[in-house]
Amino acid sequence: MTSANAALLWQPDQERIARAQVTKFQAWAAEHHGAPAEGGYAALHRWSVDELESFWKAVTEWFDVRFSTPYARVLGDRSMPGAEWFPGATLNYAEHALRAAATRADEPALLHVDETHEPRPVTWAELRRQVASLAAGLRTLGVRPGDRVSGYLPNVPQAVVALLATAAVGGVWTSSAPDFGARSVLDRFQQVEPVVLFTVDGYRYGGKEHDRRDTVAELRRELPTLRAVVHIPLLGTEAPDGALEWSALTSEDVEPVFEQVPFDHPLWVLYSSGTTGLPKAIVQSQGGILIEHLKQLGLHCDLGPEDRFFWYTSTGWMMWNFLVSGLLTGTTIVLYDGSPGYPDTGAQWRVAERTGATLFGTSAAYVMACRKAGVHPARDYDLSRVQCVGTTGSPLPPDGFRWLHDEFTEAGADLWIASVSGGTDVCSCFAGAVPTLPVHIGELQAPGLGTDLQSWDPSGKPLTDEVGELVVTNPMPSMPIYFWNDPDGARYHDSYFDTYPGVWRHGDWITVTARGSVVIHGRSDSTLNRQGVRMGSADIYEAVERLPEIKESLVIGIEQPDGGYWMPLFVHLAPGAVLDEALLNRIKQTIREQLSPRHVPDEVIEVPGIPHTLTGKRIEVPVKRLLQGTPLEKAVNPGSIDNLDLLRFYEDLARERS
Repeated sequence: MTSANAALLWQPDQERIARAQVTKFQAWAAEHHGAPAEGGYAALHRWSVDELESFWKAVTEWFDVRFSTPYARVLGDRSMPGAEWFPGATLNYAEHALRAAATRADEPALLHVDETHEPRPVTWAELRRQVASLAAGLRTLGVRPGDRVSGYLPNVPQAVVALLATAAVGGVWTSSAPDFGARSVLDRFQQVEPVVLFTVDGYRYGGKEHDRRDTVAELRRELPTLRAVVHIPLLGTEAPDGALEWSALTSEDVEPVFEQVPFDHPLWVLYSSGTTGLPKAIVQSQGGILIEHLKQLGLHCDLGPEDRFFWYTSTGWMMWNFLVSGLLTGTTIVLYDGSPGYPDTGAQWRVAERTGATLFGTSAAYVMACRKAGVHPARDYDLSRVQCVGTTGSPLPPDGFRWLHDEFTEAGADLWIASVSGGTDVCSCFAGAVPTLPVHIGELQAPGLGTDLQSWDPSGKPLTDEVGELVVTNPMPSMPIYFWNDPDGARYHDSYFDTYPGVWRHGDWITVTARGSVVIHGRSDSTLNRQGVRMGSADIYEAVERLPEIKESLVIGIEQPDGGYWMPLFVHLAPGAVLDEALLNRIKQTIREQLSPRHVPDEVIEVPGIPHTLTGKRIEVPVKRLLQGTPLEKAVNPGSIDNLDLLRFYEDLARERS
């Protein structure tokens, strides 16, 4: 879909444009830093990438970033990889995250919701007190700047407190969700050698209790660097031998002490999905995350002290870190610990209703599941406070845009739909939400400020209204400072900079339209390329999964040794559906008419399920490798997959075909 045929879905009115923070920022930056006063967002974006140092200096001043030691200049070195931001500056991320406690002590900083869907508040004053107490406790345990602190925790207030306390002492946070098995967690945590482990005894999901004490015992055995384990009794069990009680470390009433660290001091370690090897241990900085998230949440998401920010996530996904950063803008953040569809598909909308969410974030898959299940969010729930619905995780299909818009419009609501795309690699968005721009069906509104996002052909030529590689041609503050255990930077370089030297290649196919919006087509390393026509897998999924018989699908394009090309479509059928001749013909006709005759699959194969990463992404490349004959143990990291047995189906299929 290009700018020529994408229908206009939504247009912000003049009142919304006038009150948006990005509008006020532009006027202020025009007065103080030479930004263009006219020309709207497009002019501001052009200035932000052409005058990178002026833009980021303006961001730090607009959001009153507190440098305890001043910086020498904004960008000491702009080369990629290796950009040096704000050399000489010192600050602390946690100090900024808790600033609202000074003026809003008794208001909620956190709203915690479990599967009962009853919100429980934690005030700013209480959050600040617990962080101060735990930071003092960590120092007593010998945690020093640079030490790694790990959490095997669900999305609960204790996880937020532990992250902020770790940042307060200058430690390096890393977390994993408790639905990850021991091997998956060890593949991550063993790389960074944590000195403290925060852990629950179990968690509740789908109406059931899941005991994780055996897994915790294995983690303790296999992480020899641990000096302390902190037990959080979510299921009410006693602390195991040698473990400390959470309550003992968070009961003091002391003033917080915030270690002032260099701008590029590591804040946390995030992990890639690790489908084809050990997950990459991605390190981002205190200062880089601070200013990138202030920009993204304060300007693009338009969040402030009056807002309530809910994004469905787990602690194993970068969106959890992004959610916690809502505190930087003084926003109340909503922590939902539970199944996205319990006790019914409408669960997330019910949480949004009961917490008064103003920005509600979810996955594209959840939106499409609600559409198929006949959920009517704005009719069945009081979502009058919701100003924006954000989606990420995969491209939101055009039908998802239409369905959301129609559901809210019928209820008399003026809904801003923000489909966003970024990645764990930058813990932010390359493109997406802009409160002052229109929304066109199937498109992300625009690239982010300070992000010179382009679509390139193989020779490095920029493309407009054509599919190309997603590249970023200037540094972003939240780009990794390094990967853990990558001393010469080779793995970092090969991950992003091996195709276009000095330019970040993310691995997505995108179209940048003539109007400046962005369309995401899926991963470029699993792109379908038939007779020179390239198409992202997301386009196939969007078309096929409109059919009510198709629960989910997976398409793979495989280059054959004889020069041929085999493109199977795997379909997981809805209950009661049958892959008969009539359905086969409808699938092929749908792709032929809506996409391209060249992308009609060679075969449509029914499968027992579609495999995903632990963070819910369909795994295309490992399945492609299996079908090319790569052994399972070499094609995929077993600990990164939600259901390894599903992959054996594809392995058996490859064996049969050979």
